[in-house]
Amino acid sequence: MIRRILIPVDGSPPSKAAVEFATDEWPDAEFTLLNVINPVEAGYSPGAGVPSGAEDWYEGARTQSESVLAEMQSEIGPDANVETMTEVGRPSQAIVEVAEEGDFDLVVIGSHGRKGVSRILLGSVAEAVVRSSAVPALVVR
Repeated sequence: MIRRILIPVDGSPPSKAAVEFATDEWPDAEFTLLNVINPVEAGYSPGAGVPSGAEDWYEGARTQSESVLAEMQSEIGPDANVETMTEVGRPSQAIVEVAEEGDFDLVVIGSHGRKGVSRILLGSVAEAVVRSSAVPALVVR
């Protein structure tokens, strides 16, 4: 029986679809929405590498994470049991660690459905989670 579900969210349409699917399919489950702040993205920000610039980047990323989590939480009915959390790290690795440490029954993750060269260049968080998670993972496209 599925009681605890981890749903990684990034604010994209695929992550919204994952939230909708999970809450429709298992309305009585406990849901945890997870947003992962990827520090690699700091390298693409103006001022990265400068301590104050890194702090500003992190504060902006934290604010963005809170916004994404609030938006995704608003997609779930008011009677649902929902928690939110933010982690910092490589997204696929952070998702797998949270899933295993949090005693979740299932990970429901959205996928952009990229194929070919774009998948190779951009990677696939969903694929990495499916390959390395000890917790069952369901991919929504």
